[in-house]
Amino acid sequence: MSADVTMIGEVPIFALLDDEERDALAHMMDTRDFKQGETMFEYGDSGTDLFIVRNGRVEIFIESTEGEKIVLGEHQQGDVVGELSFLDGGSRTATAIAIEDTQTLCMDRDRLLDFIDKHPHAAIDLLTVVGRRLRATNELLRTQVSRNPNVEEAEMLTFGQRIADKVATFGGSWSFIILFGIAMAVWVVMNSTALFLKKYFDPYPYILLNLFLSMIAALQAPVIMMSQNRQVAKDRLKSDLDYEVNLKAELEVAHLHHKLDHIYERIDARLARMEGRNHNNDSDPSPLK
Repeated sequence: MSADVTMIGEVPIFALLDDEERDALAHMMDTRDFKQGETMFEYGDSGTDLFIVRNGRVEIFIESTEGEKIVLGEHQQGDVVGELSFLDGGSRTATAIAIEDTQTLCMDRDRLLDFIDKHPHAAIDLLTVVGRRLRATNELLRTQVSRNPNVEEAEMLTFGQRIADKVATFGGSWSFIILFGIAMAVWVVMNSTALFLKKYFDPYPYILLNLFLSMIAALQAPVIMMSQNRQVAKDRLKSDLDYEVNLKAELEVAHLHHKLDHIYERIDARLARMEGRNHNNDSDPSPLK
């Protein structure tokens, strides 16, 4: 039992409980075993139970609309499974399956309510932990759901890459073409007119000028290639971000479809029960007075 109390203390939602409260909570939990490949709960099931993995491994996954299996994570000894539905009483948001023989500590929602009745201040501890996790989730969504690829790429740039971008930007501009054209024209004119005065420093066919042009081209080419490689990496980052956004949108749409299907099934079952009761009432003759 002491090991179970320690394990409960490591569960995030029970982290602020004292030893007495953890011990009381441990006595309210049952042990449940799952064989390899056995499903603990499925997406859309009513979520009334919380599981703490005692030993074994549990896989959490969802399925896309195309039936593709998307693994959200694996839980091992000491990890908690199903806490979201356990706390809010809603349906399961994923499917859990034991990928090897697994033993868990199990507690249903009614026992949690009894525990809070006996330890009212423990509810504040639970709310505090849930509030912290909500803040962390909000921060994660703020930074991860929709990211600007330009900002993401700029944060990863090195000093050399920034210099390469500036050189490539200037080398591909009209400013560079005009300045370079003026410099070449001045060079040619100076050396052409100086031929008559015998004061030239690079006579026709301007070998020194050709040497400088070759050196500039030799240096400029790899710098431009560096900038192009960085642009390829930027495009890859943009495509990855687009994939993440599209995947989240698809999952949200699939989640809404499952919710609508679940609501339809409940309404259909309720209508069937009402029709059955009305049929029974119609078939029973009223007693004669």
